[in-house]
Amino acid sequence: MRRITRITTVGIASAALALSATACGKSSNDSGSSSTTDSKAVKAAIAYDIGGRGDQSFNDAAYAGLKKAEDDLGVKGAEAEPSQGESDADKVARLTSLARAGNNPVIGVGFSYAPAIAKVSKAFPKTTFGLIDDTSVTAPNIANLVFNEEQGSYLAGVAAAKASKTGTVGFIGGVEVPLIKKFEAGFTQGVKDTNPKAKVLTQYLTQPPNFDGFSKPDLGKAAAQGQLDKGADVIYAAAGLAGSGSIEAAATAGKWAIGVDSDQYNQAGLASYKDHILTSVTKDVSDSVYNVIKSVKDGKPQTGEIRYGLATDGVGLADSNPAYVKMTDVTTAVEKAKKDIIDGKITVKTAP
Repeated sequence: MRRITRITTVGIASAALALSATACGKSSNDSGSSSTTDSKAVKAAIAYDIGGRGDQSFNDAAYAGLKKAEDDLGVKGAEAEPSQGESDADKVARLTSLARAGNNPVIGVGFSYAPAIAKVSKAFPKTTFGLIDDTSVTAPNIANLVFNEEQGSYLAGVAAAKASKTGTVGFIGGVEVPLIKKFEAGFTQGVKDTNPKAKVLTQYLTQPPNFDGFSKPDLGKAAAQGQLDKGADVIYAAAGLAGSGSIEAAATAGKWAIGVDSDQYNQAGLASYKDHILTSVTKDVSDSVYNVIKSVKDGKPQTGEIRYGLATDGVGLADSNPAYVKMTDVTTAVEKAKKDIIDGKITVKTAP
């Protein structure tokens, strides 16, 4: 990661939008058909969320699913990057271009694509649209790929409470929207259930319609530094690219950071700070992307709500850091909490 500036995206396929619809032998009127007999001609596309590919988190997890589909299924992948401060009209244009180019499915990475997918899915009824993190928009050709983020965040709260020496931990949300409130709710509940006396410092980086809190690492770093100054020694950020700044701040101070969405201990852009990434709350975004692509290729497109939770390893807590594995009191508490959630003994809140 470049210190404090935006993590540089690597190898973005910006030319992917120029893919010709003739590669699949379809016109723009039937570009959504999945009846091709040549599996190598199947094309799939993802449109990235704020922060783009290279965020070491949410978008990179989606890319991993596309890459797996390319490698395992012979799918030809296309990618499209967001622009700073873009409108719904920009998203509509992006998704339309991807669908018109013959990509099927077309996947919007993040809830912000809901209004655009609602519109574009009607124009391309034979194309499957994947919508990650949102169920507000439904149609026969929309697959709503959603997760129980609160469950994974609860486990992070347990780990934070057990690992903290000061009894003060921090939560940083990128933008104060209902999705990120789920992360906050689960984390806070996990902390308090583990140590009722613990203090949870909570801060959101921006308020909608300002979504910079998902894209600017300097905001995450400043927020984390403020929490560190108040005694926090474990900080969990659900803030996309901005979260890398909080990881940097915690690592520089010799404290613990908890990553999000991807296993951030294993992200190359965060290698300088990995020893201080205690664990990460993972969302199996990569498999959700892969699964919807495979479903279309198999001629049985996913549709409706497809939910990924703790019981199916759709969310979880990473154990890549050897230091975390050695904390047997922490890992034992996490495993017990995981079992209790799956068994229904613990119901995790979805709002603070």
